[in-house]
Amino acid sequence: MNRAVLAFLALAIPYAAIGDPVKTDLGLVSGAPGNNPAVHVYKGIPYAAPPVGDRRWKKPQTPAAWTGVRQATEFSPACMQVPYPETSIYYSPPGPVSEDCLYLNIWRTTQPSKGPRPVMVWIHGGAYTRGTGATPTYNGENLAQKGVVVVTLNYRLGIFGFLAHPELTKESDVHSSGNYGLLDMVAALQWVQKNIAAFGGDPKRVTIFGESAGSSAVNFLIASPLAKGLFQRVIGESGANFGRGTKLADMEQNGSRLGTLADLRAKSAEDVLKIEGSFRPGVDGWFLPESVSDIFAHGKQSDVPVIAGYNADESRTLAPWPATGTAKSFLDQTHKRFGDKSEEFLKLYPVGSDEQAAEAHYNSTRDQGMGWQMRTWVRNQGKSGKAPAYLYHFTRIPPGPTADKYRAYHAAEIQYVFANLRPGRPWEDADRKLADAMSSYWANFAATGNPNGKGLEKWPVYDAKSDPAMIFGDQVVVRHEVNKAALDFFDRFFAAQQ
Repeated sequence: MNRAVLAFLALAIPYAAIGDPVKTDLGLVSGAPGNNPAVHVYKGIPYAAPPVGDRRWKKPQTPAAWTGVRQATEFSPACMQVPYPETSIYYSPPGPVSEDCLYLNIWRTTQPSKGPRPVMVWIHGGAYTRGTGATPTYNGENLAQKGVVVVTLNYRLGIFGFLAHPELTKESDVHSSGNYGLLDMVAALQWVQKNIAAFGGDPKRVTIFGESAGSSAVNFLIASPLAKGLFQRVIGESGANFGRGTKLADMEQNGSRLGTLADLRAKSAEDVLKIEGSFRPGVDGWFLPESVSDIFAHGKQSDVPVIAGYNADESRTLAPWPATGTAKSFLDQTHKRFGDKSEEFLKLYPVGSDEQAAEAHYNSTRDQGMGWQMRTWVRNQGKSGKAPAYLYHFTRIPPGPTADKYRAYHAAEIQYVFANLRPGRPWEDADRKLADAMSSYWANFAATGNPNGKGLEKWPVYDAKSDPAMIFGDQVVVRHEVNKAALDFFDRFFAAQQ
């Protein structure tokens, strides 16, 4: 046997030999083979103590250690939430929910490796009110076979995750409240730093990626000083926070209307869930000391490689055109919102009929809500950071009975990123090729900070002058100046509002 082969074996054996149980900092865990025996899965590993009782609305605490071997073979309950209605395209049969929900899941291949594998930590979407890391579309088996360790997690949602209150701020040792769901993500990433090497992962090559609220969370994490050093690359799919941001005082005012902290902590989780209101992340002065826009403007973000993008038909599920919508109603709303800029807006989104008004609604809400945010992200990274950024635009319409209605809808890309084209749709060769390409780009990026690799269309680094984007559609191609005139309009519009 020659020296090169011996050297390879010396590197591969430690990672090929990982077996059960796995030793974490709190105890031993044992998983189980996935549907593919080449992948081992660990479900429901605690990364923080249950946030119940006096720990409700506090930053995550270290979980208790255990003796013996913990069987990590069942997903934990989801965090407290109201499920999607059955009529929603995002509906799935609801499972158990609980305040005791701060757990994560791991997929790793059992194949030999030259060294530790890159790690991809997925943060689920759901408007900060719904979702779980156990959703079947997020099954990490196929992505793990691209040579990465995949982690999904739960985080506190809604009022449980984002209540700010003057009494909470007063009792806090950092004089802040709210953003508990984001602090959960930091705790999960700290757990990954301590433990992922035991699962064959490389703590120095961690990618955080997410969609919708998960992408928004990734955008918050790249801006937060508390998350620096916990990841080395980020991917955002349809969600960011470039704007003024809600201040702590306003968040506290929203919470103070609900009564005293003692009364709120005395309520059952089910009764807390019934409390009406909007509870979302904000500029709390600690996790987020300034708005994301200001942090990027001052170059204080984590300067790491970025992939960011959005879908062609985001608004068909997020903001459906109302059955009573007309050209007149759209024009009235346009003049109310854009004032003296309405004429310029209507040149970009012409309205000559009710049907045109519906298209103008879908395209304009996509561009101002998602397109502008994601292009701003990669542009701001180029302005104040040195790490490269890559922009994409997803246009593939998943085949099936809802294709004409929803087209390339919000979240449609996830099943391609995870290479999970699950049964139920008449998938075509184009879908299978796209799933292989997107999952490969994402895995390559996790490994090196560059999505490109053998057999893939060259994805150029973003620069504002040529404005390139990778199109993930019926074909994978690079195009320049995608929706440029419209996004430039929103640049000017939002700048004027600062």
